[in-house]
Amino acid sequence: VQLQASGGGLVQAGGSLRLSCAASGSIFSLTDMGWYRQFPGKQRELVAAISEGGSTNYADSVKGRFTISRDNAKNTVYLQMNSLEPVDTAVYYCNARIMTRATLVRVDYWGKGTQVTVSS
Repeated sequence: VQLQASGGGLVQAGGSLRLSCAASGSIFSLTDMGWYRQFPGKQRELVAAISEGGSTNYADSVKGRFTISRDNAKNTVYLQMNSLEPVDTAVYYCNARIMTRATLVRVDYWGKGTQVTVSS
């Protein structure tokens, strides 16, 4: 199983970016998906999560600015980030809870991080 993230980059404050993360491989079921971020010297923290049924959860710091969504047919999760601020600068990681056909056990998988840099 692989999670392939894309969409990071450099943007000015007030701008927008859209992150995408597609899961591929021998997937039997895919339930919760989410985005986390990590600031230098800090632990990874939840940004937003979405259940298989579409229920969402956001960090207080991004509520009203970020929107998480998913396309179950494509095993893909998105993060639309609007009104970006310099404090949003971090490495963003996607996460998915996946049951593979081989093990039938739910495991958390992580994508490689994608850098988001917001200039002032």
